[in-house]
Amino acid sequence: MENGRNYLLFHRCMVQQLVIFPDFPFIQLFTQINQLMKKSLMKPCLLMPVIFLTACCFAQNTVQSFSIKGIAIDSATGQPLAYVTVTLQNHQSLKSIKTTLTKGDGSFVIKEPKGSAYNLVLSFVGYNSQSVLIPAESSDTDAGTFMMTRAVAKLKEISVRAARPVVSREVDKLVYDVQADPEVVSLSALDMMRKVPLLTVDGDDHILLNGGGNFKILINGKESAMMARSPSDVLKAMPANNIEKIEVITTPPAKYDAEGLSGIINIITKKRGDEGYNIGMNGAYNNIFGTNASISGTFKQGKFGLAVFGLYGYQPNLVTGSSTTENIFSNDNTVTQQSANSRHAPLGEGSVDLSYEFDSLNLLTASVNLFEQTTYTGRNQFSATDSAGFTGQGYTLVNGSSEKYLGFDAGFNYQLGFKRSKAALLTFSYQFGYAPDEKVSNNNFSNRLNYEAAVYPDFQQYDSEGITTHTIQLDYAGPLSRQLSVEAGGKAIFRNDYSNYHENDLDSAANKFFLNQQETNNFTYHQGVFSLYNSYQLKQGSWTAKGGLRLEHTTVNAEFTSENVAISPSYNNLIPSISLQRNFAASSLNFGFTERIQRPGIPQLSPYIYRTNPLFIYTGNPGVRPELDNTFELTYNRFGRNSIIAGANYAFSTNSIQRVSSLRPDSIDNVKDTVNYTTYENLGTNRVFGLSLNLRLNFSQAFSLGLNARLSRIWLQGTYSGNLYSNQGYFGNAVIFGRYQLPHGWAISLNGGYVSGNVSLQGH
Repeated sequence: MENGRNYLLFHRCMVQQLVIFPDFPFIQLFTQINQLMKKSLMKPCLLMPVIFLTACCFAQNTVQSFSIKGIAIDSATGQPLAYVTVTLQNHQSLKSIKTTLTKGDGSFVIKEPKGSAYNLVLSFVGYNSQSVLIPAESSDTDAGTFMMTRAVAKLKEISVRAARPVVSREVDKLVYDVQADPEVVSLSALDMMRKVPLLTVDGDDHILLNGGGNFKILINGKESAMMARSPSDVLKAMPANNIEKIEVITTPPAKYDAEGLSGIINIITKKRGDEGYNIGMNGAYNNIFGTNASISGTFKQGKFGLAVFGLYGYQPNLVTGSSTTENIFSNDNTVTQQSANSRHAPLGEGSVDLSYEFDSLNLLTASVNLFEQTTYTGRNQFSATDSAGFTGQGYTLVNGSSEKYLGFDAGFNYQLGFKRSKAALLTFSYQFGYAPDEKVSNNNFSNRLNYEAAVYPDFQQYDSEGITTHTIQLDYAGPLSRQLSVEAGGKAIFRNDYSNYHENDLDSAANKFFLNQQETNNFTYHQGVFSLYNSYQLKQGSWTAKGGLRLEHTTVNAEFTSENVAISPSYNNLIPSISLQRNFAASSLNFGFTERIQRPGIPQLSPYIYRTNPLFIYTGNPGVRPELDNTFELTYNRFGRNSIIAGANYAFSTNSIQRVSSLRPDSIDNVKDTVNYTTYENLGTNRVFGLSLNLRLNFSQAFSLGLNARLSRIWLQGTYSGNLYSNQGYFGNAVIFGRYQLPHGWAISLNGGYVSGNVSLQGH
């Protein structure tokens, strides 16, 4: 057996030599050795001299090799070309012998035996090929620099077009791919929202979701202070190109907070994860929104990643006119007001996102966001109260106000993966938010008619309010099987609201301002929300189902420090959510049910009285309780070259928070005047049924047309100030947008829309 192995080993070695060196003149010798070894399997020692002799013959006849090197350069740019194909051909037969590619610096090295003439050929797509002769007697050769010229004769263009879907539907949310919208480079984020299904932007630039203005806006799945006060102003200045996608979640799963009656809008910003760095700049001018400029950049090297974004916007002074007529039938009075209103607002925003990937299972991310806006408003207003056709009272009011708002967020997330399942993640998060708001208002009267300065003096109002938030969260998500996955976690939110306000009235005799004790107060509001949630998602064939429960315990401690009055209610809420999706060949059908909660915010709670319009004053109500809403929805979705999303939803609540107004005798220095007093109350029932339609039609590659529309019917009923009110009616909106692609990269876009007036408990 040992002799047999020796023979096989020798045979294999010799065959390899014949393949590698086909011209080596020892074929006959190998044949003789082969026959001899077959006859001498029992005497391997006799073959050793023969094997040694063969090796010596091979050594004496080894063909020497030589190398050829060079470099490929783009003749137009002077830059090296990588991945150029370098081929060595036999000069006579033109048969390819060896092939290699140039490196990143354009260089190449190729080796080949001496004794033959070769052609060295360089070829690259879009460039003319180059060839050079290598003589047979050549030694190591430097072929030099190959200046590759672009080919003049081009191949005919081959276009492969696939429509990237702008809108997609998942079991519990609708996703609008902003980067797939061809207008992403020219629109603001607010303009882009006009095209998103189920969203509306009304004439005052307020955002509505399913016809309602009570919802949450998240940035990358987290609450942000910059969206708490005036999200429209932020989105006006933010370029749409900085957004990756917009998620509209009308049936939020259990992992999301239960706040937001209409649902959640989650804005996913663009953060590239490519190795290296990139910088982008954007600027825009709009005759209404003003000018804005932004810069963004990302850097990634190995385990470390960095993304930065900076924005500055300036909304120019915009003057609008308004008029109000109020008929008071009880005393046959008519209050008329006409005003010219001005507003301008500079703003700035900056964010930094960091990430460090310790390994494939451990990821640490951190972020800091800062937003600042100062809003300057002015009003020149004429007011008159007529009784039986005669003017009984009147004045001219000049008001100047400023509001400085600051939003600051900072937080970190630690994400842990698991070896047993790459889809399972455990995430621990902490986030801090701080949002102070400073308001100053100056009010000066003139042209007084029965509006005495001693009773109704000029006045100044100051309000310092804000909120501090600490959020701690633990989340787990992972599969239980191929079809079943689970989400579970807990969250604690600690909110501290405050409002410290006072009013100074002018003493016309002393020509000095003095503190008005009746209009001075300090208000603090502490809220804690502690929650646990658990949800499951099951995929079975063409069906997907997701359901869960969220338990929230809320504690409240509110105090009027100047009056030594405190309220401290607490309550529990068990929030269910169910989502079903049935997929067909090119469409899907979605059903959802959830219960949502709306806790009153500081504008609804703060007793600060906005008296910038003395006959129409506004204030909050510290006694407002949370509102619970139940929502059902059914949606049909079809995507492709043309897409359609058609849906219906029904929502109802029994303790609706309503903005209500009443005529009250306002007592100032024991002199009474009838004013329109507006505040918030939990009143009766609120039922809404709505139909929505979103169409995107592509008539050709150049021309597309879209429609985003909604029609709602509302029923309201409640008791306020001893009176039973009920109201009902229709309200809706429609936006049409079209685009025509012109040659040479130009395009024309036209957008127009209509938004109807809303329906409230006391009017339209």
